[in-house]
Parts: sequence; structure tokens; C-alpha cells
Amino acid sequence: MLRALLLENLHPHARTILEASGFEVETRTGALDESELIDALDGVHLLGIRSKTNVTARVLESAPSLITLGAFCIGTNQIDLRTAAERGVATFNAPFQNTRSVVEIALAEIIALTRRLTDRNAEMHAGVWNKSAEGAHEVRGRTLGIVGYGNIGTQLSVVAESLGMSVAFYNTSEKLALGNARRMGSLEELLEVADVVTLHVDGRKGNAGLFGAEQFARMKPGALFLNLSRGFVIDTAALREAILSGHLGGASIDVFPQEPKRKGDAFESDLRGLPNVILTPHIGGSTEEAQEAIGTFVANKLRDYVSTGSTTLSVNLPNLALEQTTGVARIAHLHRNTPGVLAAVNNTLAQHGVNIEGQLLATRGELGYVVTDIGSPLPDGVTEALAAMDQTVRLRVLA
Repeated sequence: MLRALLLENLHPHARTILEASGFEVETRTGALDESELIDALDGVHLLGIRSKTNVTARVLESAPSLITLGAFCIGTNQIDLRTAAERGVATFNAPFQNTRSVVEIALAEIIALTRRLTDRNAEMHAGVWNKSAEGAHEVRGRTLGIVGYGNIGTQLSVVAESLGMSVAFYNTSEKLALGNARRMGSLEELLEVADVVTLHVDGRKGNAGLFGAEQFARMKPGALFLNLSRGFVIDTAALREAILSGHLGGASIDVFPQEPKRKGDAFESDLRGLPNVILTPHIGGSTEEAQEAIGTFVANKLRDYVSTGSTTLSVNLPNLALEQTTGVARIAHLHRNTPGVLAAVNNTLAQHGVNIEGQLLATRGELGYVVTDIGSPLPDGVTEALAAMDQTVRLRVLA
């Protein structure tokens, strides 16, 4: 019986899909720390997490039965992807499924901050009637600066233009500008023209500390700032100073350098209590629609990898799109990418009298992945011989 462990309140569809595929599924509501996770993974073949559970090298090295790992979110910086690959643990995420949800919350926050709805709301709850247009503006005609022009940034660009905003963007790699968006040559150039700056960068280590006192100082007086990407990319103390000094007109922050692991835990931040600042608990992609789509997408990827060996959209293994085997058995051989591996695999099969019905090979950096369909039962000794190859990382036989 294959066992799956799903953490952090994943959508019920994930459990349904895996159980229908024959998995024994255990679910837990919160994240686990390193030691807890090591204990929980004893005998587990499939792990599903979101952003709060860190899958370290120590965790992976302590989980020999783990076959595949799913991040039911966009980011994978909470996972040691290199170690996972070295141990043959195929890892998948959900790169597109919550894009619309993040775009919509970003637009809602831009409008709320521009109209200073945060201040008016707080005053009303305090019993103060302040019917005034002072400090409130339309978003139409204002310039939105998008840092990170990927799936979220591009869709936000299109929708913001439909509201009458002018869009400028900065991306470290070449990206096609959509609509009337303007590509800026540097981050500094973008900061000088944007009335609203929103970050949509990925979780690579190079983005740590991307935005600090220098960048806030370069922004236009009264400009607004949003971060719905990663908590470690901004200096929150510098943002606090920029707000309190009046240099920035407001901010909305959804991600933080340190976040509570479980719902209901205490939240501490030097951004609490600031005027015209929206703080949300990492819910940019947390709509029921997005979570259902993510649960379905990632669970299907994990199921397909276990049953067919398909690695399409894996973030750490060579990608092969595979259907159900057409033969009697399928041999999935993950190996170190050195010359002659494919010939060695085929020579081993030939020596054991195995007839190949179909074969596919893909490589990715230091790893190669060859999947072979055979037309007869595996003879004794063939799997042992393949597993004993110096280059073998992981060998799986799928009936």
C-alpha cells in the first residue's frame, strides 16, 4: 500500500484524487518542523505541502521511502530541490493555478490604498465620520510599476491597463511587453516613474534583500508599495521608516520574512499599526477557486508520476511526458548524466533477453532520465544489474 501525507490544509480534492488511485492518505492541518516531519515521513511515499513546511536535506535523507513531493503553491524555495533530485524525489508545484487570485487581490489593494479606504474604515469603526476627498485618488491615469513580469506580472499588466492605468515593468530577462506596457531598462528607472510599485519576483536566493532603504528612497513621494511575492525580498524596517516619514503614501504586504506556522498563532511585525498599510496573512493565492485548482493539478501530477513515471513540469527532474505503459512493464531509470548510460542500460537489458517496445530519454543538468517499456516479464537479475550501475540514482519498475 502506497502512503501519502498531506499537510497545511490542502484542498480535499487532493485527497480524493490520491485515494482513488489507491493511496492510503493521512492529512494534517498545520505545518511540521524538521524533527516532526522526519518522524511523520516514516514509510511515506508521497508528501504534499504548502509554503510553511521546510523540506530540508536532513528531512530528505531521513525519508528513504519518499518517491515524490508536491508543493501545492507556486514557490519551491522551502524545498531543498537539489537534494531531492539527488535522491530521486520528483518535485512538482502549481505554477499557474492561483495567478488570477493574486492579480485580483493586487488590484483590490491598489484601489483601496489609492482611495485610502484603510484610513476611512478605521475611522468609521472608531465612530468618526470623515467624509472627505483629501488624499483619495482614482487609479485611472496613474502608473503601475511591476517588478517581475512572469505569469502574475503579465496578467496584472493587462487587467490594470483595462482600468486606465499606464504600466511599466522591469524583469531581469527579456519579456514580451503586453498591450501598451513599457519595459524599463533598470529597477531604478522604474522606481522614478511609478505611482504604484508591486513586486512579483520568484523565490531564488538572489532576490533576498532586493528592496531596501535605497529603493524606497528612489520611489516617487507619495507612491504606494505592494509585495505579494516573497517575504525575504524586502527590508520591513526600511519600509516602516518610509511610511512613517511620509515619503510613501501606503503599502500592502502579504508575505513576511518570518511567518507563523499554524492558523491562530501570534503574528509579530514592525509594520503593524501603520497608517494606510494593509497586512494580509499570505493569502494572495488563497481563494477557494485557486485552492481547488491547485489541489487538483498537483495531486494529478503526483499520481501520474507514481503510476506512469511522467515528469512533465517537474521542477527538479528531466521532463518526460508519458502515458500508461504499452508493454508488460516499465523501467524508470534516473541516473547521473554521463556519457554511455543509455548504451549501458540497453546492453544490460539485451544481456538478460529483454525486448524493448519503447524508450524515451531526457536530460537536465547533471541528471538523465530514461524510461523503457518492455514486452515481457522482467527476468531475474535485471533490476539488480540496473540498480548496481555506478550512475544509477533511483530505479523504479512500474507494472
